[in-house]
Order: sequence, then C-alpha cells, then structure tokens
Amino acid sequence: MRQFIIGILAIGIVAGAVYGAKKMSANKKQFQSVEKNRVPSVFVEEVENSSSSIKIITSGQLVAKNRLNLFSEVQGIFETGGKEFKPGVSYRKGELLMKINSDEHFAVLQAQKSTLYNQIISIMPDLRLDYPESFPQWDTYVREFDLEETVKPLPEPVNEREKLFVSGRNLYTTYYNVQNLQRRLEKYNIYAPYSGVITEALVQPGTLVRPGQALGEFINQGVYELEAAVNIEYMDILRVGKTVTLQNTRHTQSFNGKVIRINGKVDQTTQTITVFIQVSDSRLKEGMYLEAELEAQEEEETYEISRKILLDNDQVFVVRENALHLASVVPVYFKERTVIVRGLEDGTQLVSRAVPGGYAGMSVRILNADKAQNDN
Repeated sequence: MRQFIIGILAIGIVAGAVYGAKKMSANKKQFQSVEKNRVPSVFVEEVENSSSSIKIITSGQLVAKNRLNLFSEVQGIFETGGKEFKPGVSYRKGELLMKINSDEHFAVLQAQKSTLYNQIISIMPDLRLDYPESFPQWDTYVREFDLEETVKPLPEPVNEREKLFVSGRNLYTTYYNVQNLQRRLEKYNIYAPYSGVITEALVQPGTLVRPGQALGEFINQGVYELEAAVNIEYMDILRVGKTVTLQNTRHTQSFNGKVIRINGKVDQTTQTITVFIQVSDSRLKEGMYLEAELEAQEEEETYEISRKILLDNDQVFVVRENALHLASVVPVYFKERTVIVRGLEDGTQLVSRAVPGGYAGMSVRILNADKAQNDN
C-alpha cells in the first residue's frame, strides 16, 4: 500500500512538472510576440521651407558720438563763464563753456594795433603826393580804424609800385602780427560747439592754466555709438545702413539703431571685425552696455530645426513609409538652440524630437504632427 501511494505521488509530480513547463513555454512565446510587434512612436512635423533671417547677436558699450576733449592753447588764470564748470552741468550750443583771463594778451594786442595805426599815418603824406590814385582808399581805412574793434584787411594795392612802397614801410609784417594776436585772443574763450553736458572737469576757478593742459570733457547726449565685435565669417554679409535692435542687459528696454560704419581691419587675436551702431534715445547714457541683434541677410528656401535632432552636423531623421530614413541637410546658420538648414523638401515628415537608439530602416509610428518645442 505504501509503495502504491508513493507511485501515485511520483506520477502527480511528473505531470505537474510537464504542465508547468508547457505553460511557461506558452507565456514566453506570447511575450516574444508582443515584444516583436512593439513599434516606437515618434513626433514629426511637416517641412515648409521659407525665407529665414540671419541674425547676429553681439554686445558693446555706448560712447557719445560727439565728444570734445578740452585742452588749453594759451596760458592764464581759469575763470568761470556763466555757469559752473562741473560734471553734469548742461550747456546750449554757442554758450560760453570756460574762460581764461586774457588781460595781459589783450594789452599786447592793443599795443600792436597802435603800432600799425601809427605806421599807416606815417605813409599818408607820401601816398597823397606819389600815389594819388591810392590815397582815397587808405584815407578811408584810417578814418574807420578803431582800436577797440577787430582790425580789417589792409586796402588792396592799385598797382605794383604801391605794393612795394607799402611793403617797404613794414606795414604787412605789422598787420599779420596783429592778425596772429587777434586769432590767439579767441582761444581764451571756449564755446560749446553743440548742446551737451560736462562729463569731466579737471580744473577749478583760480587755477593757472598752461598751454596743452587738459581741462575736461564735453559730450552731446543726443547721439551715441555702440562698438560691437562681429565674427569675421559675417564680414561679407554686413552692410552699412542695416537696422539693429538694441536691448539693455535685463531685456527690459528696447532701442532702434543702424550700422553706420564697419572697420576695414580684422582683429588678429579674436578674428573679429568692429561694427559701429548709431542709436539715439533720451533714456540712454554713455557707458551703458547694450545687446545688439543685427539682421545680416535673408536665406531663401530654408527651414529652422532644433539643434538636438541634427546628426553629425549634416543629417536628420525623416519618416517615409512608417520607417526612419536619413536625409542630408546643409546648415546655414547656428543659433543658441536651433539651426537654419537647407536641403529638405516641402512636405517632408521630419522627426522633430530625438529618437533614442534610432537607426535608418527602423519601423516607427507617427504619434502626431505637432512641432516639438525648441527646449525639448
């Protein structure tokens, strides 16, 4: 009896093992079938070529376009004009910026004028007798001569004899000495060439100023220039007159400018070329840093894609007949997150998001046709 029970148990164990093995084999085949039939999904977008703007982003510091570094050409005691000579003080065009005491120089000029007047008086009798045709214009000149006024040009000689006579009396030498002193007298007063503001004052009233000494700086606040460095590869597409969008460092203010000059020399160290952008706005101040966006040129028949889907810098995945295929593209311009390419045909189903483990010929299922975000 005992052997019979053991035999029944052995048969049951063997039958259970056989049934379990068959069940496991069936489940494995079913799992393999499911795995075999699983097809990955991809996001695609339909290519529509158009004209793309190539924009160059650069930055620089604002500098006043009209700047006057003030230097003295004469010597004397510095005196204030109608306003204080200090940073932040504004002046209108033609207003007296600064004055240097000219009393000593004025006295020398008056003495030289008197010498000229006396020399002319001394030749009048000879002119009346020997050059009667020239006497009337010289007589008029003497009558109108005023020591307090600017000396007028000497009368033009009627003939060569008169010219030699006047020159022999040393009148021309004295006259040009007076002219030189008059010109120098003008340098004691400095007037504003345009409306602006003092940005630097290096002297105070009562200071003895010497020739060549720096006095300060005066700028026009209306117009500024931004000096920006641009990569040499864009040298051929930059043009004077191009519109530029400028923004402050926080991107809270926007300004309009334009390219007015392009330097003809390339920086050998950085391989960049300097572009000068003119901008005018009452909110701007000298020394501000601005970011410039230059419209370099228009590229026709191009399409903008995410940089993450670009393979080996010249290929992308496209979907044809529910399978991945590689398509060659030509990058035209790289941006921070995207790249403008050429070479895709209109209507092409472009894979808009990276496909992990993707390869040419891989079967895929299109999930939707919405364009992926650039930061995905």
